Amino acid sequence: DTDCHSIEIEYSGCCGSDEKTYVVGGWSWAWWLISDIQRITLEIMTLQPKCEDVETAEGVAITVTGVAQVKVMVDNELLGYACEQFLGKSVMEIKSVILQTLEGHLRSILGTLTVEQIYQDRDRFAALVREVAAPDVGRMGIEILSFTIKDVYDKVEYLSSLGKSQTAAVQRDADIGVAEAERDAGIREAECKKEMMDIKFQADTKMADSKRGLEMQKAAFNQEVNTKKAEAQLAYELQAAKEQQKIRLEEIEIEVVQRKKQITIEEKEIDRTEKELIATVKRPAESEAYKMQQLAEGQKMKKVLTAQAEAEKIRRIGEAEAGSIEAIGKAEAEKMRLKAEAYQHYGEAAKTALVLEALPKIAGKVAAPLAQTNEIVILSGDGSRVTGEVNRLLAELPVSVNALTGVDLMKIPFLQKMTNPQA
Repeated sequence: DTDCHSIEIEYSGCCGSDEKTYVVGGWSWAWWLISDIQRITLEIMTLQPKCEDVETAEGVAITVTGVAQVKVMVDNELLGYACEQFLGKSVMEIKSVILQTLEGHLRSILGTLTVEQIYQDRDRFAALVREVAAPDVGRMGIEILSFTIKDVYDKVEYLSSLGKSQTAAVQRDADIGVAEAERDAGIREAECKKEMMDIKFQADTKMADSKRGLEMQKAAFNQEVNTKKAEAQLAYELQAAKEQQKIRLEEIEIEVVQRKKQITIEEKEIDRTEKELIATVKRPAESEAYKMQQLAEGQKMKKVLTAQAEAEKIRRIGEAEAGSIEAIGKAEAEKMRLKAEAYQHYGEAAKTALVLEALPKIAGKVAAPLAQTNEIVILSGDGSRVTGEVNRLLAELPVSVNALTGVDLMKIPFLQKMTNPQA
């Protein structure tokens, strides 16, 4: 029999056979002189690795002690490794081998860290040792159940200096904490006062809101009452207006009936009057109009015939006058033609005689307006001014005659002598 804290390994066989049987707890058969039985413990083994005066990454020598819990793994393959390494050895010998392995890894890791890292973060340091050492002890069939750092100290008071600085820092932090606490207390007190004032203001505000709500509710009630009163008054007035409208409609209907009756009476009166007018006025008027129409037609025919006769008379008189005028014109034209031919045969003396014959007529025409003048007064301070005016008129006379008759009197020697004595 074997207990649950050990494992029994049985070697059995003959003729050189080395078959192995692993029994964890329980029991098994063993043949005398044939089977070889060996045991190895499965209990948890407690180790206390210690590294003295190991220099860290900064060259500070420190001593580190730890506590490790290890045991043999029961997996068949890993159990075989443990049996190969430790079968036949005592528990103390097994602990010694594992302890040396852990201390070696512990030393190597200490050389890569600073004192501060080791001292301030022991859990991380222990975990790092487990991670580095676990593969090596695992290949020996050993499992590291736990590893913790028990103590870290030195002989040069490096850690105590850190402690002093830490203590100073803690004291400083404490002072800062006190100041911050007092500040926070003041702030909190102010906040409490503010909250108290806010609550008071909120209470006052709620009271004011309640009062305002009451006033608004009263106003709303009053408004509703007034609205109902106004609606009732309007409803009364509206109903009164409707009743008045109904009365007015009845009156209008009565007036319409009366008007229809009056219109009927008026229409009958109009028919009577129309018939009376037809009898007394239209018929005689139509007779008179027919008579007048006939008379007008006769008068019209008479005027038309008279006008036609008068027009024929005027046409014949016009034709006679036109013939007479045409004959006179032809005679005058022939006369003028003959005069023109005679003038062509006249000499200068004859032309002058003709002009002289025409001058009295011209003078008469010019003097005709003057015949109605009783007196002509010429205002002049100089007596020779009158003579000058007369001479100017005589000088302008040939130009007027030339414009009227085409005869240039200036070419007549006699008149030249009269108008220009010096010549």
